[in-house]
Amino acid sequence: MKWSSISGSPLGRAVLALAGAVVLAVVLTVTNSLLDTVSPTAPGPGPASAITVSGKEIGDMIATLVVAKEGSMTGYSRDEFPHWDTNKPEHGFTGDLAQYAKCTSREVMMLRDATGGVTLDPKSCELSVPAGAGWQDHYGFVDKKTGQLGPYKFITDPSKVDAEHIVALAEAWRSGAADRDEDTRRRIANDALNLVAADPSANRSKGDQDPANYLPPGEFRCAYVEHYVKVKIKYALTVDTAEHTALRTAVEDCSRRGEFK
Repeated sequence: MKWSSISGSPLGRAVLALAGAVVLAVVLTVTNSLLDTVSPTAPGPGPASAITVSGKEIGDMIATLVVAKEGSMTGYSRDEFPHWDTNKPEHGFTGDLAQYAKCTSREVMMLRDATGGVTLDPKSCELSVPAGAGWQDHYGFVDKKTGQLGPYKFITDPSKVDAEHIVALAEAWRSGAADRDEDTRRRIANDALNLVAADPSANRSKGDQDPANYLPPGEFRCAYVEHYVKVKIKYALTVDTAEHTALRTAVEDCSRRGEFK
């Protein structure tokens, strides 16, 4: 019997309908899997793998940033940015991470960015690190002696991991946070978007510099730019001329390398 005859029969139509349903189910499964993979709020592997925008989108975001001369450091203190706050919904640790309401944003960030089965007790807020688990640095740092990118560190002791603010608190202060209320500064310091677990050597090499003077030399560079720009926009923080140019140059470079599609 020819296929045209089968497809026109009741049995044929039923077979086609079933096949279509199966294909749709497979497509939805794959799509949902991809969405889960790139979700910046899902637990582990952390924001180092969470590039979520295209080159055009990040370029359009940069175009909305207000360019202004940096303010002074007068009156600055890290105490002006209260941290570590408890894990409130406003800090953006969503999904499974929301259950750790008694823990601090640092502790929840540590869980989010961990690999290998690290757990966080929602009552005591103690981190448990099984054998082979820990925190993989993605920043990287340049060895001053060789001028080459050093090996990425894997850290197993949570006390030796830095909670890095992507937009440094001093940079936020110079960019407008000095004129904001304490609650806004508290949110800047505890925002999931602005936090990442990092190797202390990489964090120290950054200090409070903006992208005009520092960008991660390793694999986190392009995701860093996305997070940096989003934090600046979210809290209406300004950028200076050199910073603005550096962000645009970084996006162009990331797009050429296929990081931003």
